[in-house]
Amino acid sequence: MLPKFGIALLLIGGPAVLTSFGQSAKDDIKDAGHSTKEAAKDTGSATKKSAKKAAHSVKKGSKKAVNKGAQETDKGAAKVEEKTDH
Repeated sequence: MLPKFGIALLLIGGPAVLTSFGQSAKDDIKDAGHSTKEAAKDTGSATKKSAKKAAHSVKKGSKKAVNKGAQETDKGAAKVEEKTDH
């Protein structure tokens, strides 16, 4: 009985119902496109911030390593100088 009732409803109001389904699907697709665009923008912003933070960390670490190497070189030079003076 239920399938017959559903068919009767489609025959009576079919075109109107199908048109409203078509419009909502079209709107859903548009909304999905806008959501995807905004998500891509947010991802791009996060990636940019992350890259900037990573670059800062690399710069800081490199500077620290260079300074530590220079200190050790100075220590080594001082020991060589000490040995050659005596």
